[in-house]
Amino acid sequence: MALSRIIKSNQILFKSTKLIPPNSSLLHSCKSPLFFPSNQRRPICAKHRNDNFLSSDQINISNAFISILIKHPFSPNNPELNNLVPLLTHKIVESVLNNLKNWRLAQQFFTWVSSLPGYKHNIYTYNAMASILSRARQNAQLKALALDVVDSNCSMNPGALGFFIRCLGSVGLVDEANNLFDQVKRIGLCVPNSYSYNCLLEALSKSNLIDLVETRLKEMRNLGLEFDKYTLTPVLQVYCIAGQFDKALSVFNEMLERGWVDEHVLSILVVALSKWGEVDKAIELIDRMEERGMRLNEKTFYVLIHGFVRQSRMDKALCLFDKIRKLGFCRSVSLFDVMIGGLCKNNEREKALSLYSEMKELGIDPDFGILTKLISSFSEEEEEMDRLLQQCWEYVGSQPKNLLFNSVLEGLVRNGSIDTACNLIQSVMGNNRNGGSVLVKYFLNEKEVVTLNTNSFTSVINGLLGAGKVDMALSLFREMVQFGCNPTLSHYNDLIDALCKLNRLEESYELLRQMKEMGLEPTHFTHNCIFGCLCRLEDVEGAVELVRKMRFYGHEPWIKYSTLLVKNLCKHEKAVEACKFLTDMAQEGFLPDIITYSAAINGLIKIKSVDKGLELFQEICARGYCPDVISYNILIKALCKAKRVAEAEGLLNDMMLKGLVPSEVTYNYLIDGWCKNGEIDRAMLCLSKMFGKEREANVITYATLVDGLCKFGRPDDALKLWDEMGRKGCIPNRIAYQTLVNGLCKCGRSSAALVHFNEMKEKEMRPDSYIYIALISAFLSDTNLTCVLDMLKEMVDVGNLPDPLDKNFPIIRGAICKLLEDARTSFSIKHFIAEGKIPDVSLLEGAEGRHKPSI
Repeated sequence: MALSRIIKSNQILFKSTKLIPPNSSLLHSCKSPLFFPSNQRRPICAKHRNDNFLSSDQINISNAFISILIKHPFSPNNPELNNLVPLLTHKIVESVLNNLKNWRLAQQFFTWVSSLPGYKHNIYTYNAMASILSRARQNAQLKALALDVVDSNCSMNPGALGFFIRCLGSVGLVDEANNLFDQVKRIGLCVPNSYSYNCLLEALSKSNLIDLVETRLKEMRNLGLEFDKYTLTPVLQVYCIAGQFDKALSVFNEMLERGWVDEHVLSILVVALSKWGEVDKAIELIDRMEERGMRLNEKTFYVLIHGFVRQSRMDKALCLFDKIRKLGFCRSVSLFDVMIGGLCKNNEREKALSLYSEMKELGIDPDFGILTKLISSFSEEEEEMDRLLQQCWEYVGSQPKNLLFNSVLEGLVRNGSIDTACNLIQSVMGNNRNGGSVLVKYFLNEKEVVTLNTNSFTSVINGLLGAGKVDMALSLFREMVQFGCNPTLSHYNDLIDALCKLNRLEESYELLRQMKEMGLEPTHFTHNCIFGCLCRLEDVEGAVELVRKMRFYGHEPWIKYSTLLVKNLCKHEKAVEACKFLTDMAQEGFLPDIITYSAAINGLIKIKSVDKGLELFQEICARGYCPDVISYNILIKALCKAKRVAEAEGLLNDMMLKGLVPSEVTYNYLIDGWCKNGEIDRAMLCLSKMFGKEREANVITYATLVDGLCKFGRPDDALKLWDEMGRKGCIPNRIAYQTLVNGLCKCGRSSAALVHFNEMKEKEMRPDSYIYIALISAFLSDTNLTCVLDMLKEMVDVGNLPDPLDKNFPIIRGAICKLLEDARTSFSIKHFIAEGKIPDVSLLEGAEGRHKPSI
């Protein structure tokens, strides 16, 4: 909904949105005077007592302490310090702390004073120390101080509590701030007021703790404490951070109605609207608030413009830029850079040039980034490119032209004009490609020759690699070397990485050799690029040999590549080789992780070596590895498939003893294993264990058990379990329905099967051919030929009739014969045969004329 429909001048903004119904709103009405009068600025801390609160004698004593502390390394036995001890008061301690620049020295003094006989810190000295530690970002010490203030039973007023809370919140110690607040309340060290709560809300909002913010608001309401602008500002902020649009607007409306909206509050909501993508609403809100005489500050305008440009909303970014111009705010190079870059990206080149002209009129010198964005946005065929280059060339003046040249290359690559960038650099090298180019005309000026350097080539090579043009990148790299520019480690790494991804191993090794000849040492990344290539190629010997070299350099092979090699070997039934590779890796001092070993175990199992898989599993456990749930699941599945379900259950017990929580998949494997072993009661017991471990059975669990119960002649139990599945909110899928229908048919419960078959179709689940076959077979057993005919008709209609060569076709043939023999159904079946919808079974049996249809 557009703001124009929900905003009225001089009325509440966004009034259609409400946080909570009025009778239960956290934002209860405030009938008495506000805690902070509207003309009073918000106090940002507890009353800060400086030297103005001290007498001249106290100031002299404070200065004496400071002089001693900063002149000598701190020593608790310093006689000069000890001579001043009798003169210490809380005010003097606070003054000394506030005037010490070094937090360590301040803490040493604070700790020393607290150990003096008869002295105990008060809340003001604690707050002085808290302020020092928060400014120095010393979180550990600040945490300890918060604990100490409670342990010392230091009483405090609400303002002082609020100050300490803000010190904690400013460095992100939100849990500590929340706990301190509760502890001082519980012990009775302070009775918090609105200001104390406001400081806590501010800290909570910065960490996006919505639930805690709302809880504290309820506390305030229950205590009869009044809300003010500084209560609702952090509430608005936390809803904006969390993206809770309706609640944020409701709080804003509340503040607007009470006259509490200022520039800061407005900026919070406007920036949030921008982040939510509500650009039009953000602009309209700015306009409406300007009508009320309220405007955003310069910083907020800049933030919004950056956000609008990122969202490609250049129309609104220009609108704000125009407001900045009218308000007389400073327009910096960076702001012009963002605007011109956004316009160039949107292909709004005339507007970009207009801003460029405005820059020059204002006397703001554009940097190379702006010039590059403008140049690279025009094609070489356009006259504007020539004019722009001429202007840029004049602006650059005596500055080195190669800086502009490199910037242009980077801009061309960034905009995807990689071929143009290649042609330009080739021309400057003297290869005469595209000699008539506008760009070449400027950069091959005989009076001012552009000097190519390594940076000139780097951006183009990287662009070619990014575009997948590896051969062109290699060619340019070689030309760079021949041109006399020294390649960097980054060049070699990027090229080796690109070649390895294409499995061009020999070329990668050649670059590695050249790299070493240049005196460049291969890095961890270099070696792992090649190691990854060897693993993808399943070159076990090459991988192990490289690992030995990597150990010499102190480089560790990436586990993901070791795992990939093991998985690939196992996929090709080379699990034994995979295990040997892992052994070799371990001997070289590089231990694979449990994921890699799990892949090897799975590979051994796939080549029918369950015992070998178990052996490897036990071996790694003995070496101190802690298998995860996936490792156990691999073995449990294999054992269940091999009908060794008791052993599988032993592994389940073992994993639980080790503190692992079996997954639904684990239990499903066991349930399936017990069902296939014919031990349905054990499977049901496994389901009970599953519920006992607070694991939710899924549709696979229920379908497996339903199938098992039906196979062992317990259809009533299967139906009860089916109903339980529905009550527990587990929605049956197509496979589950087919399992139930098929099972009921095999148990001679054709009527119940038909009910669930129809239910399945009502849910738009299409049955497979074998379900129709199962129903036809069940109806034949019940001599229910009418239903047999209906099923056969439906099979024909949906195109599910099996081919005469299908293994299930004899059931269809038998059904057709029965239907032909019965007077009630023979006419219909003969009609289907005549129309060619079903085959003539007499022909299929070679019995010409038998049951021959006649219409």
